[in-house]
Amino acid sequence: MAEDDLNDKGLEAFFAAGRENAPVPSDALLARVMADAEAEMVRPAEVAVLRPAARPGFLRAAVASIGGWAGLGGLATATAAGVWIGFVGLADPLDAGGLITPSLSVELMPGADSFMTASAEE
Repeated sequence: MAEDDLNDKGLEAFFAAGRENAPVPSDALLARVMADAEAEMVRPAEVAVLRPAARPGFLRAAVASIGGWAGLGGLATATAAGVWIGFVGLADPLDAGGLITPSLSVELMPGADSFMTASAEE
Protein backbone atom coordinates (compact mmCIF):
# COMPACT_ATOMS: atom_id res chain seq x y z
CA MET A 1 0.00 0.00 0.00
CA ALA A 2 2.81 2.41 0.86
CA GLU A 3 4.55 1.63 -2.43
CA ASP A 4 1.37 2.49 -4.37
CA ASP A 5 1.17 5.85 -2.56
CA LEU A 6 4.74 6.67 -3.62
CA ASN A 7 3.97 5.81 -7.24
CA ASP A 8 0.83 7.95 -7.14
CA LYS A 9 2.74 10.91 -5.73
CA GLY A 10 5.41 10.58 -8.41
CA LEU A 11 2.80 10.43 -11.15
CA GLU A 12 0.95 13.39 -9.69
CA ALA A 13 4.16 15.44 -9.86
CA PHE A 14 4.49 14.64 -13.58
CA PHE A 15 0.86 15.56 -14.21
CA ALA A 16 1.21 18.85 -12.33
CA ALA A 17 4.29 19.75 -14.39
CA GLY A 18 2.35 18.99 -17.56
CA ARG A 19 -0.55 21.21 -16.49
CA GLU A 20 1.83 24.11 -15.73
CA ASN A 21 3.51 24.04 -19.14
CA ALA A 22 0.45 23.57 -21.38
CA PRO A 23 1.21 24.34 -25.05
CA VAL A 24 -0.49 27.41 -26.51
CA PRO A 25 -1.25 27.49 -30.25
CA SER A 26 0.21 30.38 -32.21
CA ASP A 27 -1.95 33.17 -33.60
CA ALA A 28 -1.05 32.15 -37.16
CA LEU A 29 -2.34 28.62 -36.55
CA LEU A 30 -5.61 29.90 -35.07
CA ALA A 31 -6.05 32.28 -38.03
CA ARG A 32 -5.57 29.41 -40.53
CA VAL A 33 -8.05 27.22 -38.66
CA MET A 34 -10.65 29.99 -38.65
CA ALA A 35 -10.08 30.68 -42.37
CA ASP A 36 -10.62 26.99 -43.19
CA ALA A 37 -13.77 26.89 -41.05
CA GLU A 38 -15.24 29.97 -42.75
CA ALA A 39 -14.45 28.54 -46.19
CA GLU A 40 -16.43 25.39 -45.37
CA MET A 41 -19.48 27.19 -43.97
CA VAL A 42 -22.66 27.11 -46.07
CA ARG A 43 -23.67 30.56 -47.22
CA PRO A 44 -27.39 31.56 -47.34
CA ALA A 45 -27.26 31.84 -51.16
CA GLU A 46 -25.90 28.30 -51.41
CA VAL A 47 -28.70 26.88 -49.27
CA ALA A 48 -31.24 27.45 -52.05
CA VAL A 49 -29.14 25.32 -54.43
CA LEU A 50 -29.13 22.31 -52.10
CA ARG A 51 -31.96 19.85 -52.67
CA PRO A 52 -33.47 17.55 -50.10
CA ALA A 53 -32.39 13.94 -50.34
CA ALA A 54 -34.64 11.76 -52.45
CA ARG A 55 -36.80 9.36 -50.48
CA PRO A 56 -36.42 5.67 -51.27
CA GLY A 57 -39.15 4.09 -53.34
CA PHE A 58 -41.88 1.87 -51.96
CA LEU A 59 -40.23 -1.40 -52.99
CA ARG A 60 -36.86 -0.44 -51.50
CA ALA A 61 -38.51 0.65 -48.23
CA ALA A 62 -40.58 -2.56 -48.05
CA VAL A 63 -37.53 -4.79 -48.64
CA ALA A 64 -35.51 -2.85 -46.06
CA SER A 65 -38.28 -3.19 -43.48
CA ILE A 66 -38.16 -7.02 -43.58
CA GLY A 67 -34.38 -7.28 -43.32
CA GLY A 68 -33.15 -6.71 -46.85
CA TRP A 69 -32.85 -9.26 -49.61
CA ALA A 70 -31.82 -12.00 -47.17
CA GLY A 71 -35.07 -11.57 -45.26
CA LEU A 72 -37.04 -11.55 -48.49
CA GLY A 73 -35.36 -14.81 -49.54
CA GLY A 74 -36.28 -16.45 -46.24
CA LEU A 75 -39.88 -15.33 -46.55
CA ALA A 76 -40.06 -16.63 -50.12
CA THR A 77 -38.71 -20.00 -49.02
CA ALA A 78 -41.17 -20.25 -46.14
CA THR A 79 -44.04 -19.27 -48.43
CA ALA A 80 -43.08 -21.91 -50.99
CA ALA A 81 -42.84 -24.56 -48.26
CA GLY A 82 -46.25 -23.55 -46.88
CA VAL A 83 -47.89 -23.75 -50.29
CA TRP A 84 -46.31 -27.16 -50.92
CA ILE A 85 -47.41 -28.54 -47.54
CA GLY A 86 -50.90 -27.11 -48.02
CA PHE A 87 -51.22 -28.53 -51.53
CA VAL A 88 -49.98 -32.00 -50.62
CA GLY A 89 -52.10 -32.08 -47.47
CA LEU A 90 -49.78 -34.03 -45.25
CA ALA A 91 -51.61 -36.24 -42.79
CA ASP A 92 -48.37 -37.62 -41.42
CA PRO A 93 -45.46 -35.17 -41.26
CA LEU A 94 -43.01 -38.09 -41.52
CA ASP A 95 -44.54 -39.08 -44.85
CA ALA A 96 -43.54 -35.73 -46.46
CA GLY A 97 -45.72 -36.19 -49.50
CA GLY A 98 -44.30 -39.56 -50.46
CA LEU A 99 -40.76 -38.25 -50.80
CA ILE A 100 -39.46 -39.70 -47.56
CA THR A 101 -40.28 -43.31 -46.76
CA PRO A 102 -39.39 -44.48 -43.27
CA SER A 103 -37.50 -47.72 -43.80
CA LEU A 104 -36.38 -48.57 -40.27
CA SER A 105 -37.88 -48.66 -36.85
CA VAL A 106 -35.38 -48.30 -34.02
CA GLU A 107 -36.24 -49.61 -30.56
CA LEU A 108 -34.45 -47.35 -28.09
CA MET A 109 -35.43 -49.32 -24.97
CA PRO A 110 -35.93 -52.95 -26.03
CA GLY A 111 -36.76 -54.32 -22.58
CA ALA A 112 -39.14 -51.52 -21.58
CA ASP A 113 -42.33 -53.43 -22.44
CA SER A 114 -41.55 -56.38 -20.17
CA PHE A 115 -40.46 -54.01 -17.40
CA MET A 116 -43.71 -52.06 -17.62
CA THR A 117 -45.89 -55.17 -17.49
CA ALA A 118 -43.92 -56.62 -14.56
CA SER A 119 -44.24 -53.43 -12.50
CA ALA A 120 -47.95 -53.09 -13.31
CA GLU A 121 -48.71 -56.57 -11.92
CA GLU A 122 -47.29 -55.71 -8.51
